[in-house]
Amino acid sequence: MLYHLLYSFSDHSSFFNVFRYITFRVLLAGITSFSICLLLGPWFIRKMTKSQIKQFVRDDGPQTHLKKAGTPTMGGGLIIVSIAISTLLWADLTNTFIWMLLFIMCFFGLIGWLDDWFKISKKNSKGISGKTKLILQFSGAAVFVLFMVMFSNIDFTIRFPLFKRLTIDLWYFFLPFVMLVLVGSSNAVNLTDGLDGLAIGPVIISTFAFLILSYCAGNYKIAEYLQIPYIKGAGEMAILCGAMLMAGLGFLWFNTYPAQVFMGDVGALSLGGTLGAIAVFTKNEILLVVIGGVFVLEAVSVMMQVVSFQTTGKRVFRMAPLHHHYELKGWAEPKVIVRFWIISIVLAIAGLATLKLR
Repeated sequence: MLYHLLYSFSDHSSFFNVFRYITFRVLLAGITSFSICLLLGPWFIRKMTKSQIKQFVRDDGPQTHLKKAGTPTMGGGLIIVSIAISTLLWADLTNTFIWMLLFIMCFFGLIGWLDDWFKISKKNSKGISGKTKLILQFSGAAVFVLFMVMFSNIDFTIRFPLFKRLTIDLWYFFLPFVMLVLVGSSNAVNLTDGLDGLAIGPVIISTFAFLILSYCAGNYKIAEYLQIPYIKGAGEMAILCGAMLMAGLGFLWFNTYPAQVFMGDVGALSLGGTLGAIAVFTKNEILLVVIGGVFVLEAVSVMMQVVSFQTTGKRVFRMAPLHHHYELKGWAEPKVIVRFWIISIVLAIAGLATLKLR
């Protein structure tokens, strides 16, 4: 909204031309979302504590986690509000990508809120059933796909890193593929959210990578030079990425070990789904597996554990998701967190490096 207002003054003063630049508005969106998180964080934590919106820890998890019981949760709501306000202030609101990203972020956030609320009301760590959660997620993803077909010109192909011309046209199978990307990404981030700051760190790192990818895809000259698909309007998604990155940093101020607040499913599901949607719009669905490799490892570890135990009665890991395995091996929680962050940084760099290696 401020973008449209301030840029309209450019006819009277050349100073206001600066608001047409995406890079400048990325900085403004980031500063705004970071400030909102940092300023509202203490009030939000007090409000959640007073309202008894607190975390319930699973009984079969690491015993060191029992002390986390009672920590305020649903902090993802603060992240969503910060991103939404910043994006609405500084993004071009005529851009359909922006509205579709906000939709999937809020819809998946609502599912997460419902799951968190069930946990709080039932006073356990179960929440809504996995089947119900998947039905709701796929329903939201289906609406997203419908909007995508109606309002965007995205093609139905997938592209592979390191290869210039290798594409596969999925035809109408692309639509269920998109739904799988959104739901898979959302749940993978949710599975990673098990330690203080463990999920938000890789989310920040992955968002930074997709900020660059969005900007490059939306700039014709850069896209032509890098030999990546030019997607008209994709650069505007960098505004939301900037807001998301800095909102994550603002939240990390309170979520870092020992956490004063947890993001809960409301944050994990919404942020994961948003990353998946950005990957779809920028034609980087495969690259998401690399950049979000930490999330993939966490999700795969759970699947391996379940399959192995159901077929052989044996466990592959001491406990799944993967971060619990290393906790039970004796790694201190901060060591697990920081090492997973390091892996995420390396994977993000590797993902961005493929822009030139084509």
